[in-house]
Amino acid sequence: MKINILHVLSLALLVVFGSCAKPDINGDGSSSTDTDNSINVPEGFDYSTYRTVDIVINDNESAKYDVYAYIEDPYFLGSETFVNQSNETVTENIYRNDIINKLIFSGVTQNGLLKQSINIPTFYDKVYIRRVKDLNYTSSIEEIYSNEVNYTHFTSSGRSSTDSTIVNDFLYCVNGSGELFQVNPLDGVLTYISDMPMGSWTCAIDQENKVLYSIGKSNPHPLMKYSIENDTWETVANLGIGGPRLDFNKNDGLLYFSNLDKLYTFDPANGNNLNIWTINDLHNTSGGDLAFAEDGTLFLCTFSGLYRLELNANGEYDSYRISADNLPFSPTSMTFDSNQELWLASNGNSSDLIIMDTVTGGWQYAYGVSANNATDFGVTINDLTTFRVYSEDTDNTDTDGDGILDRDDAYPEEADKAFEMFTPSKYGTGTIAFEDLWPSNGDYDFNDMALNYQAIAVLNSDNLAVQIDFIAKVKSNSAGYINGIGIEIEGLTSDQIESVSGTSYTENYIQVATNGTETNQAKAVVILTDNAINLTNQTTISIKFTEPVSTEALGVAPFNPFIIANKVRENEIHLPYYNPTSLGNNSIEIEGLNNDPNGNYVSSNGYPWAISIIHDFNVPKEAVKINDAYNYFNEWAESGGTQALDWYKDNPGNRNSNLLTD
Repeated sequence: MKINILHVLSLALLVVFGSCAKPDINGDGSSSTDTDNSINVPEGFDYSTYRTVDIVINDNESAKYDVYAYIEDPYFLGSETFVNQSNETVTENIYRNDIINKLIFSGVTQNGLLKQSINIPTFYDKVYIRRVKDLNYTSSIEEIYSNEVNYTHFTSSGRSSTDSTIVNDFLYCVNGSGELFQVNPLDGVLTYISDMPMGSWTCAIDQENKVLYSIGKSNPHPLMKYSIENDTWETVANLGIGGPRLDFNKNDGLLYFSNLDKLYTFDPANGNNLNIWTINDLHNTSGGDLAFAEDGTLFLCTFSGLYRLELNANGEYDSYRISADNLPFSPTSMTFDSNQELWLASNGNSSDLIIMDTVTGGWQYAYGVSANNATDFGVTINDLTTFRVYSEDTDNTDTDGDGILDRDDAYPEEADKAFEMFTPSKYGTGTIAFEDLWPSNGDYDFNDMALNYQAIAVLNSDNLAVQIDFIAKVKSNSAGYINGIGIEIEGLTSDQIESVSGTSYTENYIQVATNGTETNQAKAVVILTDNAINLTNQTTISIKFTEPVSTEALGVAPFNPFIIANKVRENEIHLPYYNPTSLGNNSIEIEGLNNDPNGNYVSSNGYPWAISIIHDFNVPKEAVKINDAYNYFNEWAESGGTQALDWYKDNPGNRNSNLLTD
């Protein structure tokens, strides 16, 4: 490449003043910022941070499934100061299982089968499969073998109640980390249901209205209400008081709450405090729970054991100890099931479930470490309550008539839509980051253009895709070039696209057909924008299909993403080993050193010009190489992606935060 002195001087000045301006690659300017550094990666390593996994679910019944990425490590929420169940003010680090935030897709089995392909970070080796049918939840943690998960559900029968109606009991549990989960009392299987707005020591269920109430453990102690049918939370009121004990009385429709030696009633509709009573003769006033038996008898437990409460003539409650005072566990919660068996949970990092007799106080471990039956829950149960699912008590409303009940339908009023599949997950975003000097070397800071995205495939009742919503935002645009951004959906052709909306063009070098796809392309290509600056605000690009397509044919987002460098249409820059589109050229000639002689978008010194992180990615600051900002990048790359798989996460030692953008 021809270089003149004036250009070199101007480039030096740009570097001195921190500019991100880039030289031209068309022969009339300088080559890239060359580097002596190289990285020794295995032949064919594509720098992928994720893999495609086929999920196959077999179920002879029509049931809804939610599939989550699963990892055992808890998520750090931060530090919190609160009064614990021993009435001590403590400050602790709070951790929560992050399963619920990693939802990848939902669907209903059709003809005994549900099959989807997903992209999942390579450090995940398991998925969490949750099944729900008529409000009956079950779950399973499944290993990924050879990029496939095969799961078969076997239906179990429920209990029979006294009126011959089949009823399934589920123990709904909460804890101070804000986890709502259930335990099946028949087999001890734990299933995560939801994340709570705030951690709690209490929960109680209004069976008739199918809602769960809970009081936040920290100020201002909100009364939280969860709809079991709709999977939604709302705050009723701030009570200003917290404590460990709560139950719902079906006879008067009130919440009974207790802390220390006091008993209160609250109106669940507005949180108003209606009554306060004193409780006499408790040997220990810390911890415990309330529970109403079927006949209306009120039981209370504290860390000193189980009591029966009776209202005396003075308007106070007398307590009568039932259990011995030498229990080897501290009870945090209790509930009666449909057979009027009393269940308790113990305090601890991994709680035990105990069944206790209300006459003699005799008890036995049912599940947990102390039960010695391989049912270590690994979570704390700070309160529990019983939800009963009756065989005749199901809502079969299907507003749009698509065969999917409203409670299972993400679009209950649109017959052509039912479910969603997310990449990376329902609550996460991914990042595609580019160097734009291809085929010359860049500075490998990967901030020339970085696109944050979340892709949502909208599925119909047959689990076929009808639409892709690509939610995009440019988080870094440090290039001197004007660069466009596009995706090629290699599994589809342009005539399979009905319409594209949300794209933005200002530079007049992209030719678009009436349906919104780029013209003269063998496959479906959508140019999100012809200038990255147009996507600095979050934008949804919707791609609707002429006919529903299988997700196997569609492929998995982010598909084949690329940038168009410097408004030169053929200058496409892709992820390693991806092919250019029909209008791209991966073997262009330049004056100077071409560092991609093989046209595979991997440089001669081992670095890519683009990398896709299936996670929100903090790009390095200007001129900071990615392996200086991320300490384990080289280890990961040189191992061919088998070591340091989560090098980009904000784990201790992974990052040099002072070298990263916000």
